[in-house]
This record gives sequence, structure tokens and C-alpha cells, in this order.
Amino acid sequence: MFIFGSDKDRATDEPEDEGGFGARMARSAVDRMLGYGLDGIGPLDSVEEVVRKARSRHDDPEEAIQDLCSTHQRLAASGGFVTGLGGLITMPVALPANVVGFYVLASRMVGAVALIRGYDVREDNTRTALALTLIGADADDLLKKAGITGGGRMARIALNRVPRAAAMMINKGLGFRVATQLGTRVLGRLGRLVPLVGGAVGAGLDGYLMGRLAKHARSEFPPRDQLDSA
Repeated sequence: MFIFGSDKDRATDEPEDEGGFGARMARSAVDRMLGYGLDGIGPLDSVEEVVRKARSRHDDPEEAIQDLCSTHQRLAASGGFVTGLGGLITMPVALPANVVGFYVLASRMVGAVALIRGYDVREDNTRTALALTLIGADADDLLKKAGITGGGRMARIALNRVPRAAAMMINKGLGFRVATQLGTRVLGRLGRLVPLVGGAVGAGLDGYLMGRLAKHARSEFPPRDQLDSA
């Protein structure tokens, strides 16, 4: 997946360095996590499937969103508990697996919010907006530098309503922000060193963070018909 444009766009419009090798690798990693979360993998349903099931239970789209967000918050808490349960013994394997698993679930959750509210999650611009939503407050500085302020910032990116220069700046900076946050999340989990205690810490932390991301996604992706009529 190419963020903000095709491979040809990138070859002609952006410098080769593009933020460095590490940033490109980080952006590639988040593209894969988004792909797993949105498209599904193995037993993990795609975002379209979880939205279809939620809408079959709720006529009100906002009730469907609440249902999906609550479900993903519980799933994140369960995953955090299981991967933190072993403490120091399992940390080398559990921490990376937990971080990736968290972001895959989060990708599906924020994608579901966007899809129910009328955005096309197959579009590259929308996937860039979803990636920015996943890093939360860490995206604020990047968006300010790109001149994107005010409400509904992610919605404007998803609908390609930002200047090309701003889009390129976001494209270059996203990988670095993702890499920074991934590293911070791993280091912030050293409280899981003690078995059982680590499980409780993991459950509480992941459940809280997923809930915060749900609130952020609902704020950044207002119903599309409201934007179209504005």
C-alpha cells in the first residue's frame, strides 16, 4: 500500500531518502498491521465482516459503533493479560507479539468506526488517516507542521481534502512517529516482569489504551454525510 498516491507518484514527487530507512521500514510495518486489521487474517474477521455483524444487531449506527468499541476494548484487555502473564520468562516473545496484536485489533476498530460513518477503508488516503489515528497525540505535531488544524483532521485526510504538500509532509513523517511509539510501548511494559502481576498490568493498560483510541477515532471521523453537507 502506498500512502497518498501510487508508486509512480512517490518516484516523481518525493526525495529518495524520505525520512530514512528506519522510517520507511516502520511505515511498511504499520501498513502490514493495517492490512491485517482491515482485511482480516486467519481467524480474524475483516473490518467489513465485523461491521456487518454489528449492524445486524443494531439498527442505530452509533449503537453498532459502541458495541464494536466495547468488544475490541475487552479483546485488548484479554490479550494484554495473556501476554503479560508469564513475566520475565516470556517477555522476549510476548512483548512484540502483544504490541503487534494490539495494533492489529486497533486498526480494525478504528476502521470499523470510519466504515460505519461512511468512509472507504480501501482507499489509501483513508488508511493513512487510520494510521495517524492509531498514534493518537503523537500525530498532533506532525499535523500542525503540515498546516492541518481544527476538528475532523483525519476525515479531511481520508477524503483527500488537504494540499498535496501537506500530504507529502505527513507521508514522510508518519514512519518515524510510528517507530517512536512502538519503541515506547515496548519499553513501557517492563512492569510485566513479574508473573501474574504482569498479566494484570497488561490487561489494564491495553484495555485503557484501546478505549482511548476508540474515543479518538469517534472524534476524528464524524459521519461523512455531515461533512458532505457542510
